[in-house]
Amino acid sequence: TNITYVYVGFNILGFPCNQFGMQEPGKNNEILSLFEKVDVNGVNEHALFTFLKNACPPVGDSFGNPTNRLFWEPLKINDIKWNFEKFLVGPDGRPVMRWFPRVNVSEVKADILKYFRQLVQKAD
Repeated sequence: TNITYVYVGFNILGFPCNQFGMQEPGKNNEILSLFEKVDVNGVNEHALFTFLKNACPPVGDSFGNPTNRLFWEPLKINDIKWNFEKFLVGPDGRPVMRWFPRVNVSEVKADILKYFRQLVQKAD
């Protein structure tokens, strides 16, 4: 028999950011083994987040009440809205999906599993 094995790798990358309520005040050497703290929005945003945000539609059109909560300028509709906004990037490096920060983790899991099933079906 001819058997084809498809390996679908999966990594979770975490980027600390202090732009949301100043909730990550630690220095890089004090943060657990994640990436260095970066700006994800505004004039000093990291290029990775510019790429991700330009590839996926915004998760909403409101920032709620940003006074003393959001620490960047200018505010743009495509900005990351709050901590724990998530992106799914495919094995080819292209962003596939983006989730609102408060979306239930079970919904994220279901979307990821659906995406994996689609990858496996394409490989057949």
